Amino acid sequence: MFRFDQLIRRDMIIRDVKQRHPETIPVFEEFHFRPSCDDCDIETVARKSGLNTPDVVAALNQAAFPSKKDSENASNKQTSA
Repeated sequence: MFRFDQLIRRDMIIRDVKQRHPETIPVFEEFHFRPSCDDCDIETVARKSGLNTPDVVAALNQAAFPSKKDSENASNKQTSA
């Protein structure tokens, strides 16, 4: 069962998120988060980069916890390839 306290939050340290959820690394790269910022929290880096923090957090959670529908679509693509 999914627990909401497992979700990625804006106050989390980037390095911790990357370690717990390696599937988020491409999202951080897409938003141009530099490795030198890994010891900062998500919100600070997003704001300094001019990004909308809720959008960044939503994208990270989507990568870490894909919806059942997204998971089914991904598995269907793999079996048809």
